[in-house]
Amino acid sequence: MEKQTLAIGGMTCAACAKRIERAVGKLQGIASASVNFATEKLSVEYDGTRLALQDIEKKIIDTGYNVLKTSAKSSATIPIGGMTCAACAKRVEKALGKVEGVLSASVNFATEKATVSYDPQQAKLSALRAAIENAGYKALEAQKSGAVDEDKLRKEKEIRALRRKFTVAAIFGAPLLYLAMASMIWWLWWLPFPASLRPMQYPLNYIIVQIVLTVPILIAGRNFYTVGFKAFFQGSPNMDSLIAIGTSAAVLYSLWASYDTIFNQNFGSVNNLYFESAGVIIALILLGKTLEAISKGKTSEAIKKLMGLAPKTATVIQGDKEIEIPIDEVEIGHVILVRPGGKIPVDGVITEGHSAVDESMLTGESLPIDKKPGDKIFAATINKNGVIRFEATKVGSDTALAQIIKLVEDAQGSKAPIAAMADIVSGVFVPVVCVVAVAAAVAWFWYTKDVTLALTIFISVLIIACPCALGLATPTAIMVGTGKGAEYGILFKGGEALETTHKIDTIVFDKTGTITEGKPEVTDIVITREIDEKRLLLLSASAEKGSEHPLGEAIVRKAEEEKLEFLPVINFQALIGLGIEATIENTHIYAGNRKLMNEKGISLGELESDSDRLAGEGKTPMYIALDNKLAGIIAVADVVKKSSEEAIKVLRNMGITVAMITGDNLKTANAIAKQVGIDRVLAEVLPQDKSNEVKKLQEENRKVAMVGDGINDAPALVQADVGIAIGSGTDVAMESADIVLMRSDLMDVPTAIQLSRSTIRNIKQNLFWAFAYNTAGIPVAAGVLRFLFGGPLLDPILAAAAMSLSSVSVLTNALRLRGFRPNRSI
Repeated sequence: MEKQTLAIGGMTCAACAKRIERAVGKLQGIASASVNFATEKLSVEYDGTRLALQDIEKKIIDTGYNVLKTSAKSSATIPIGGMTCAACAKRVEKALGKVEGVLSASVNFATEKATVSYDPQQAKLSALRAAIENAGYKALEAQKSGAVDEDKLRKEKEIRALRRKFTVAAIFGAPLLYLAMASMIWWLWWLPFPASLRPMQYPLNYIIVQIVLTVPILIAGRNFYTVGFKAFFQGSPNMDSLIAIGTSAAVLYSLWASYDTIFNQNFGSVNNLYFESAGVIIALILLGKTLEAISKGKTSEAIKKLMGLAPKTATVIQGDKEIEIPIDEVEIGHVILVRPGGKIPVDGVITEGHSAVDESMLTGESLPIDKKPGDKIFAATINKNGVIRFEATKVGSDTALAQIIKLVEDAQGSKAPIAAMADIVSGVFVPVVCVVAVAAAVAWFWYTKDVTLALTIFISVLIIACPCALGLATPTAIMVGTGKGAEYGILFKGGEALETTHKIDTIVFDKTGTITEGKPEVTDIVITREIDEKRLLLLSASAEKGSEHPLGEAIVRKAEEEKLEFLPVINFQALIGLGIEATIENTHIYAGNRKLMNEKGISLGELESDSDRLAGEGKTPMYIALDNKLAGIIAVADVVKKSSEEAIKVLRNMGITVAMITGDNLKTANAIAKQVGIDRVLAEVLPQDKSNEVKKLQEENRKVAMVGDGINDAPALVQADVGIAIGSGTDVAMESADIVLMRSDLMDVPTAIQLSRSTIRNIKQNLFWAFAYNTAGIPVAAGVLRFLFGGPLLDPILAAAAMSLSSVSVLTNALRLRGFRPNRSI
């Protein structure tokens, strides 16, 4: 059997993935075929003697998709203008997916951006932009780092335009509704009404005034017609198409009734005018669109706050002069001056001066951090007291702040698997509604022979249907959730990570640097009779000088404190997961853990009891052997973080199993675990075996999160269902983790899970109401209650109000997440 993984282009939804699986699965010789829609890849196992890889590729192409062969991959985020509903987003996705070389395309209706992954050898950015333009939408320019917030300006302009249009529609719509209703409804007889406009006495006046009032409203809502009919005739109807068809039917029928009244003297037709329905429908939908635009702007407030942190200028030292230049003109190597109270413009290293720097906006650490020459500083942090000069090391999109912003933007633009059903429904929603509207109207006309009734049904079904609620249900909640996470220093790398986190039932913590501070210190030195403490420390520290292991560094620091002069080392070798080997002054040295001693056949002898005692105290014994004979033990202890015990207690109260993984011996590991309240310990695990331990937990049908520092824990972070890396803002690009915690506070782990649970609960509420609204609303509009129970028909005006409120209610519910507060008293 042969196994291959193929990159697939052109898929737009989970149904596409299923289609490819079925098509490939039918080939003779296929053992298994699995398409991952999220990664856009097909994993296939087949009999190479019966089937060639080219046959599989041909089958995929014949099914209507692309097989992409490339080692290079580029991605682009393109802002899109002109989308009005979820159906528009699906249309753009399909258009981008058809471009040769496109690996994946995802359009987020809430952020109004397309995220495209493509092969740069086959597809160019210009081709992607052209595909968007050809689909009938605008491919806007992406905003550059440090530039004026064009996206914000564009949104504000859009909101002003919508408010202006709604104002016009409301000014003319209110008297239009009054004119139509007050004269027709008997219980409104007491309202004042101009005698010259009474429909039965002066039908011509009545009709002309209604037309005059309707025309400005139609002009205010002209985008519904230009966009809606264009999409309809191109075979991809959207929400605008429903509005355009419904209101056009009302206006055209009203014009026919007006003609019949005026020219055929059929005065009964004056009661069949629907001008007010068309006018008020447009006014209400414009109101809904205005509220929707305002609410959508609020969902991205977190990212706007992050963008607002960056200063716009920097004071650069050139010779003896201080020159203030725009932030975009700062280059690597520039020496920059920052005075007390000033914001640091780019990342760099201090060359002169001492100060305390407030990094709370990046890391969440409340206390300013002392900085001296040689220390790193980051853009957007605040210099509290001293004057400092620093050399720029990272500028523009490479700064820590820019990386954080990009990470949050990418997460907000991504899709969660929970949205798959809504995406599928959105893709076929509008055509299905059109069919339902026509079928219902024809059925009622056949049943009653009443054109007015059939038209009311037709308009109501078209108007009440709302794909926007479905399209906004997931992305708006993800936008608010990821933005809220950023406020707490929790960076989710995508919607999938945000969704999966709420399912976590087991968390594995790495010990060193995660549960503990990661700054171990030498606590004990135990020797045999053949050597003294000073000599043992000197040999050990000299050997460990070339090691990067935290325990080795602790021994080196101890020797430096004792002012020992290091000896020259030859034949140094790091033994991964065991320790080190070296030669000093013709003495062969092993320094490492008990496993190393066992592997080399070195007995602990008289130090066995000391080893057990130290391990029982939570200290890590480092065994030092000289010429294959144990010479002593240097014990190293790492201080447990203050937040570790509290975080683990909260997690256990949340019903989550907590485990600790470490390379330490079992006694030391158990001592640390007992100290912080962990009851499942995975000890004496080599770095390369950590991922296997995670896999074993997953085989117990557990959803596992791994929390580590993202360096030697990388394989385990990848293996886990959710990898959580602890680091500062400089580590946000860690590829191995799904979530990055900006601070070293373990309380952010339960906060991340609580935020995920709140977000997914919010998404489920949104999806429920969106599906329930359409599932209940469309049948009611189609007259099911009238047919079954003789109940009332849904007036098109009420349908328009309900449709507008559906989107606004979904957005309002998503915005509730802005009030999220972590519960630390569970």
